[in-house]
Amino acid sequence: MREKLQDYIPVHAVSQVLSLLDHDNLVVKVKRERKTRHGDYMKLPNGKHQITVNSNLNQYRFLITLIHEIAHFETYKNYGVSIKPHGKEWKRTFQHIMLSFLNPEIFPEHLLPLLARHFKNPRASSDTDVELAHALKQFDAPSDKTYIFEIPEGRIFKLYNGRVFKKGGKRIKRFECVEVKTGRLYLFNPNAEVELLNIN
Repeated sequence: MREKLQDYIPVHAVSQVLSLLDHDNLVVKVKRERKTRHGDYMKLPNGKHQITVNSNLNQYRFLITLIHEIAHFETYKNYGVSIKPHGKEWKRTFQHIMLSFLNPEIFPEHLLPLLARHFKNPRASSDTDVELAHALKQFDAPSDKTYIFEIPEGRIFKLYNGRVFKKGGKRIKRFECVEVKTGRLYLFNPNAEVELLNIN
């Protein structure tokens, strides 16, 4: 496990993470990219607990996702199943575990203020924190994907599943986009990753 983790998270976080994972009934698996999630946690039928994290995440997003899922495990151990998945107990646990990782040996200094602000009230997904998600994206491998908020209004874009949309205006925090094929209106988070098409 140590050798595998060193491939995915900042080197100065490895020993700390291994101590968090030192539990006989906890299994961590690195998975191929899943479009709808970065990671997940579940209690298995055999009584063991499993955390999965996508292999395509950059080292900082991988670490945040791993700690997010470890917090689910710790919350389950301490509070059982009768609480909300991302309720106050999980938030407190996530904050507590993450605090010792928020230092310049592990994260670049310019990320630390964004992370500190995010962890005052962590959300179900760091992707919904637009500024943090954009800052973390700078460490991703190059791709042809872009964020919705970077696309000019009226331009056409495609999702990973092939559906094509036209970007509309902003409604409070999200963007109204019309599916070209059906004419139906959908709301997109500003940092949804899409492929910009060269058609109008």
